[in-house]
Order: sequence, then C-alpha cells, then structure tokens
Amino acid sequence: MKIIETERLALRKLSIEDSPFILELLNDPLWLRFIGDKGVRTLDDARSYIVNGLLSMYELLGFGLFLTELKDNHTPIGLCGLLKRDYLEDVDIGFAFLPQFRGKSYAYEAALAVMEYGRTVLGQKHIVAITSTGNDASTKLLNKLGLKFKEIISLPGNNEQVMLFTSNAQ
Repeated sequence: MKIIETERLALRKLSIEDSPFILELLNDPLWLRFIGDKGVRTLDDARSYIVNGLLSMYELLGFGLFLTELKDNHTPIGLCGLLKRDYLEDVDIGFAFLPQFRGKSYAYEAALAVMEYGRTVLGQKHIVAITSTGNDASTKLLNKLGLKFKEIISLPGNNEQVMLFTSNAQ
C-alpha cells in the first residue's frame, strides 16, 4: 500500500518480501561508511532487520523508513522516511539509495515528499537530519531541502561525531 506518491516514485511500508533489497542496500559501501554496519549478512538477517526495526517502528510510531520504488515498474531503489531517535528531540529524515539510482534526483524527490508528509499528515512542526561529517552528497541534499547546519553532536554510545541539520536553525 502506497503511503506517498510523487511524479516518479511510490513510497510504502516494507514487508518481509523486501529482504533481498534490504540485504543489498545495507551492504552497499556508502551505507557501511556513512550509516554503519548493521550486521545484515544473510536474508534471515535482512528479515530480522525489517521485522525488529522497521515494522516495529511503524507499529510504535505510525511512521519510519519507507521503501522507495520506481512508480512505473516497482523497482526498489532506496529507503526514505522519518525516524524518532532517543537522542534527538525532533524526528529526523533519513534516506539511502542504491548506487545505480544516485544522481538522478530520486533522493530529493522522495525526501521532499516525506518532509511534506511529515508536516501535513503527521503534524511534525520541526524535522531535523543528521549525517556523517564528510558525507558531502547528503549535506548537499539536506541544504537543497532547506535544512541548515546547526552543530556537531556526538552519538550516544560510540561518540561518533555527526552534523545536525534543522529546519529551524537557532
């Protein structure tokens, strides 16, 4: 069931059937470098990631990361959605796309629609984002979405430093 639709894309909740896609995306070198190793190495790991992470977030919050697919042929190309992290006051937008679908403005199209959905349907007044330092592609996209760099923060547990972007830079 589609949650969000754009000119070229459909965004929907993930299901167990999306395990092969999740296995591929979570092992992409840029995912591993900028988002982190989630330990997903097999289809069973991917199914667990979907059930215990993504599906449970939908149940708990009513939103999460959505599978982003091409509208015309239903090819899965990435993830885009909103997350609620314990260490951030506001929800944040997240996105990741397979290499062959980068540089085609799909991430911008999906993220813009997700932000609109978050504001109008979910009533989220402030949407933030975090990205690894050095992730220039994500930084560029966040700026294009109208988010502004606010500060460097440390992630709890591992002290990794990330850049915090906000729609209401203060």
